[in-house]
Amino acid sequence: MKELIETIVKPLVDFPEDVHIGVIEDDSRVTFHLFVNKTDMGKVIGKQGRVAKAIRTVVYAAGSSQQKKIFLEIGE
Repeated sequence: MKELIETIVKPLVDFPEDVHIGVIEDDSRVTFHLFVNKTDMGKVIGKQGRVAKAIRTVVYAAGSSQQKKIFLEIGE
């Protein structure tokens, strides 16, 4: 899943080397924390959050086969 997020996000940003993903796993959920360069935040979020929503939709669909709920948080 981590590789999927990186594959989606890295072509969108100007500083792909600054893309980092942290994972926190609990009994019933997995939370991915996406960190990008401060100047790339607008590109990852998009107008009215459309890009972020699309990324979350793909990640949630890919993780639907797991028994855990998937969350994606975006930060700098």
